[in-house]
Amino acid sequence: MAAKRLLVFASGGKEPDVGGSGLLTLAERIKTGELHAQIVGVVSNYPCGGAHKKATDAGLRFIHFPAPWDEAGYQRIVAEFKPDLVFLSGWLKKVVGLPTEMVLNIHPGPLPEYGGKGMHGHHVHEAVLRDVKAGKRTCSEVSMHFTTAEFDKGPICFCIQVPASSLDTAETLGKRVNEAEHLWQWWVTDMVLGGVVRCINTNKGYKIQAPTWYLRSFVPTEWWYVATA
Repeated sequence: MAAKRLLVFASGGKEPDVGGSGLLTLAERIKTGELHAQIVGVVSNYPCGGAHKKATDAGLRFIHFPAPWDEAGYQRIVAEFKPDLVFLSGWLKKVVGLPTEMVLNIHPGPLPEYGGKGMHGHHVHEAVLRDVKAGKRTCSEVSMHFTTAEFDKGPICFCIQVPASSLDTAETLGKRVNEAEHLWQWWVTDMVLGGVVRCINTNKGYKIQAPTWYLRSFVPTEWWYVATA
């Protein structure tokens, strides 16, 4: 059976030594045989940044996707690469014109509280830490969700807590969250590609269909798909 086709969008950074670590982790897990997929392409809005370097170092096809990031642009790239799944690994642009169930995003904080336009990277960690220091929460999270037309509003298919402390800085919390992302993102991606975790459109909107043990462990109850007679 042919490996599932994975297309990765990664903004990374403008400089070649900034960003792309999530992409590298996925590629490494494919090499070990843990992630049953092939990365058919890497897309970035920076032509020579970290995502480009990581992709070329790994022997992966790279494409620069400049503005405008519109429906026609996304659909053209997807038509060219024909992926089974689009994975957003630090992609900072809104995705439009693609089916919700085809696009999976990872977010470095609890959703929906710390999501939305402009909420990425250190902005998320700083917001979480303000609430930690105010005694409102004791942890951050790694979240993964399928995408809709609104930033970070799609159905959540995975979340796991990451400890946070009032002694943390955005840098120390960010490092811990990034380590958790690398630990879990390949596994969830594999579950989605394997059809174990699915996003389905119901008469009550999008829901997550998965084994009961998975739903109870990783998915907020409002996103559970529960079949009815």
